[in-house]
Amino acid sequence: MTQPLIRFENVFKAFGDNQVLRGINLSIRKGEITAIIGKSGEGKSVLLKHIIGLMRHDAGRILYQGQPILQLKKAERKALKRKFSYMFQETALFDSMTVFENIALPLVEKTALSKSEIGDRVREKMHQLDIDNIEDEYPARISGGMKKRVALARALVTDPEIILFDEPTTGLDPIRKNAVHSMISDYQKKFGFTGIVVSHEIPDVFYISQRLIMLDEGRVIFEGKPDDIQKASDPVIRQFIQGLESRHDALTGMTPQPQGERRYREEMARMRRHRNAFSIILLTVENLYEINKMAGYEAEQSALKRFADNVQGHLRLTDVCSRLGMNKIMLLLPRTSREEAEHICRELAENMGTCGVTEIQAYPGFCFSVSAGIAEAEQDKPIELLVAEAESHKNIFYEFKVC
Repeated sequence: MTQPLIRFENVFKAFGDNQVLRGINLSIRKGEITAIIGKSGEGKSVLLKHIIGLMRHDAGRILYQGQPILQLKKAERKALKRKFSYMFQETALFDSMTVFENIALPLVEKTALSKSEIGDRVREKMHQLDIDNIEDEYPARISGGMKKRVALARALVTDPEIILFDEPTTGLDPIRKNAVHSMISDYQKKFGFTGIVVSHEIPDVFYISQRLIMLDEGRVIFEGKPDDIQKASDPVIRQFIQGLESRHDALTGMTPQPQGERRYREEMARMRRHRNAFSIILLTVENLYEINKMAGYEAEQSALKRFADNVQGHLRLTDVCSRLGMNKIMLLLPRTSREEAEHICRELAENMGTCGVTEIQAYPGFCFSVSAGIAEAEQDKPIELLVAEAESHKNIFYEFKVC
């Protein structure tokens, strides 16, 4: 098994009589996004500060690539800290500095880049975050959402190996929240950094994470894949997840993934009792990333929202739409055979082709490229296998464009 990039072994931390970390054991894998979830006050932010070296643990060991951090020499610890970047929960912007100066600060302090090189890199990040026009503003004069994006630009500007995000989307509206998630995911895929995200955004954070860690009363009670936590039988885990889920995905208005999976199980139970057929259609926007290249992440998410609205407007009352990922929508069709699903899909493609998406109409010739895979359920077949079947090349029934 590959050695973890970061490992906690029985780590304890207390503040006076308040024991915050109670024997933490966990692993962070290189090149993945790990989300840390749990109730407020369970030690998530304290955990991040131990990872980056802002706090010293009372007992146990924290290892980086197999080496105990406390045993590193001073120069080695300094070199290790340069590999990290941190986006604080409250942004931690300097009020006396302009937006440009705040973003440039890590480059000024940690690199030997020229003034023009620093300017180029800062403006590139500002453009990618849709904050081009505020470089001379001060933090007190911009909105909370803008402050979040400025803080994210500052975290990304040094192209770090490891980025720690402490509640990066708190206070943002659904479009900007999903834009930040999309951006974190895209940057991770592009640069391969290791991301560690503390978040309460469930299930949104599941879409961008390869692994989840859940804390409860200062201990790790779950470590694994996002799909696995939704199958957990532990009542503490189930109560937490279900308590944070909303009835509708904040961006698309669709059923969130966990509720979509519950509806799938309900249809499977009906199939066992009454032998009712049902099918799924998996819609995948294949070129969503091209929109953010042209118009930015907020335009990308606005276009996805408009597309989702159009999909829901052309389905039957009994059909269930659920968001299955950053660019995937699953349509669950009760009492529907594969042949009937193909007919529905064909009609949907024809109707969607006449629905414009405002956010991309400013770019003549550009269209959403959508693939539609279809699969008919079989008794007791897990949803993961049916989705994989719909997603397989041989089951891509239709490809259409929305302009």
